[in-house]
Amino acid sequence: MNTVPLQVPLALYIHLPWCESKCPYCDFNSHPLHGDLPTARYIEALLADLETVSELRDQRIFSSVFFGGGTPSLFSAADIGYLLERLQKQQLLHSDAEITLEANPGSAEAGRFKAYRGCGVNRLSIGVQSFNDNRLKSLGRIHNGTQALNACASATAAGFVNFNVDLMHGLPGQDEPGALVDLEFAIETGATHLSLYQLTIEPNTLFAADPPPLPTEDTAWAIRCAVQARAVSAGFNHYEVSAFSQPGHDCRHNLNYWQFGDYIGLGAGAHSKITRAEGIYRWIRPRHPREYLGKVTAGLEIDLGVPVGVDELVFEFLLNALRLKGGFSPDLFVQRTGLPFQHLQPAIDQAVVDGLLVSDNKRVCTTPLGWRFLDDLLQRFLVDGDPPSRA
Repeated sequence: MNTVPLQVPLALYIHLPWCESKCPYCDFNSHPLHGDLPTARYIEALLADLETVSELRDQRIFSSVFFGGGTPSLFSAADIGYLLERLQKQQLLHSDAEITLEANPGSAEAGRFKAYRGCGVNRLSIGVQSFNDNRLKSLGRIHNGTQALNACASATAAGFVNFNVDLMHGLPGQDEPGALVDLEFAIETGATHLSLYQLTIEPNTLFAADPPPLPTEDTAWAIRCAVQARAVSAGFNHYEVSAFSQPGHDCRHNLNYWQFGDYIGLGAGAHSKITRAEGIYRWIRPRHPREYLGKVTAGLEIDLGVPVGVDELVFEFLLNALRLKGGFSPDLFVQRTGLPFQHLQPAIDQAVVDGLLVSDNKRVCTTPLGWRFLDDLLQRFLVDGDPPSRA
């Protein structure tokens, strides 16, 4: 493997793992809140965690910050502001850093939007999922459609000129007209970014144990196509599999993932990826909040282990980069992996012949057929057809 350049963009993810209740479709590392938030202890642990990675940053600063969960908006603006203030004091943020906070549409969280804006958050991601009360009940959500609309209005009133709406389709009992009505509500909120996901049944969720009646595969595909076409006709750029943006409002934090940039994750179960001269390394923090609090506060160091192997590196680069409608340049592959582009050439050439990719000296990207069957396309880059194991 070639040596990898050190100047890879760096983002910061902060995981706040608690939520009011666990949704039956959710496979994220989230934990229902019982009692009061251990706010002070958790923030102390996050800052201790940040200190342990100071040398691994190679003096780079963060181009974006993303507060994810769980439900980060359970934390007050004072809590979020304190963390951002500490980052500012240590001169760890770019002057124009994108700072996103995930929020639920509940009235308590929406009431805090102005305060979040005042403490430095400049982008919200609102977990609406649907504006239809029946669909929300089928998803186990605790807000209703009116609260979802009010939350989006509160974001605008609070001064957010950049906010995302998460919207699911292919829901229990949903048909194409119903999905389009949901999307119209989202468009009318003035959101600058839409994340349009099809509901999938994930292992180890309540829905996996007791699946709801979902639309047929053909109906789900028709819904997906109709929703995506309507978003584009409303002026949104479909730039990633599930991401749609108004001009100038691509999610910079997520683009860093998709372009195989580096990121540091703080918090329970957070993942990190760091590029060093000798290779690319990953680590994961303790998953359960209680374990994270105990170990990180006590001084849990980071064990980098060995660099990510070549086969895994190739697959994970493509897993991210081919999600982008514009694909990637050969130069980006070389820069972010340290591997020669010729390493990919045989598999890419065959995918071009099969109508799944287009490739020239400047760009590699999927065809419409390749994007539809992206999982099958990615299988071509696995060793022996199996996901590579962690080194």
